[in-house]
Amino acid sequence: MTAPETRYAKVGDDRVAYQVLGEGPRDLVFTTGWWASLDLEWEEPAIARFLRRLASFSRVIRFSARGSGLSDPRPQDGCDAVHHWTEDLLAVMHAAGSRTSTIVGVTDGGSMALQFAAAHPGRTSALVLLNTTARWVAAADYPAGFPAEALAGFSGFARKHFGTERFARTQNPSLAQDERALRWQSKLARAIGSPKTVAENFAIQSKRDVRPALSAVGVPTLVMTRRNCAWASVPQGRYIAEHVAGARFEALPGTDYLPYWETPDLILDHVEEFLTGTRRGGESDRALAAVLFTDIVESTQRAAQLGDAAWRTLLDRHEEILREQLGLFRGRLVDTAGDGVFATFDRPDRAIECAQALHTALASLELSIRAGIHFGDVELRSDGRVGGMTVHIGARVQALAKAGEVLVSRTVHDILVGSHFCFVGRGVHELKGVPGRWEVCAVSERAEPADP
Repeated sequence: MTAPETRYAKVGDDRVAYQVLGEGPRDLVFTTGWWASLDLEWEEPAIARFLRRLASFSRVIRFSARGSGLSDPRPQDGCDAVHHWTEDLLAVMHAAGSRTSTIVGVTDGGSMALQFAAAHPGRTSALVLLNTTARWVAAADYPAGFPAEALAGFSGFARKHFGTERFARTQNPSLAQDERALRWQSKLARAIGSPKTVAENFAIQSKRDVRPALSAVGVPTLVMTRRNCAWASVPQGRYIAEHVAGARFEALPGTDYLPYWETPDLILDHVEEFLTGTRRGGESDRALAAVLFTDIVESTQRAAQLGDAAWRTLLDRHEEILREQLGLFRGRLVDTAGDGVFATFDRPDRAIECAQALHTALASLELSIRAGIHFGDVELRSDGRVGGMTVHIGARVQALAKAGEVLVSRTVHDILVGSHFCFVGRGVHELKGVPGRWEVCAVSERAEPADP
């Protein structure tokens, strides 16, 4: 599923960004509180996959509250942030044609969802809360909270490090060794709000106490908390479940504050079963795709000639060209390791055209590549990677290619029979680790159309 259209609901003269995806039998508002950047979040495969799974059994509504992401700033009208968030949600539900909705609230979105359900019982059909607390600060009658000095330290940490990889690593420890994910999370954070804005909003959150609303919540409620999350605790989640009539509590494994990267399927299984009564396991984690592998010919010798600094500069330029061409031909970069590239396309012709364009563009850098392409069924993994036999075959086909050559499997050749591509046979080969023998073909220059 590509990113859905971003629309705007009106609150007075203000605009609130929202998206709707899926056509399920129930409406479901998915919210992480104030913080959202609706368009950018679709760039992260783990988030896209999480939202697709929700949309497999619901019509999902998302929005950026005023003061974050794509929406207008919060008005200076003297009302508190929760009041504005509630106005925003009501306006978005009206614009989306949603009379009543399940609200899935993650982190501080959960506490605001509790207040919304208590104040608007007719607009809320169920609640699902993850890593939510009814009150941040500990009190005599609330020992589950955090010490005030710890929250003050965290506020200073957020002001100093929000939008950096250090903040992302602290928020979601499961990604501590994933540099790509940490860089992307940092970019997302910077798109959502400035460090000062985040620190100021956290100060507001730290004063919030939604415990009085708990007894007024009268809808089915599921509360989930990760057992080893530093930013939310099991006692905090259990407190909510114990004070909302009929609520169910689940302690989940893991450390992350957000749900997308660590055991997302476990979370989604609980949500789906709670709302539908069954666990279908979501959509199939497989798809048909063309896989493209390239690598730079004689890269070791070229690196030795240029030296480390110049070679690194050349590789950076190679990656810039690669990303540019992938964008033009609708490819998705799955992995890059120095001089090697792995990308996927929805159609094999686009993969071939991209490979040809890369040959031409990289020639200006005096770089020659070899490329291999296969088309078939691939495994879509929760971390955004792609696996399966199709991937192995594509890599083996690329290993057979010569400098400047685009080599394809017979599968690709047969799919494109009758197209404008010309193919030249390169024989039948055994591909290491792949059963059977495989015929491969080289893509030759395009045939010129005959004169009318």
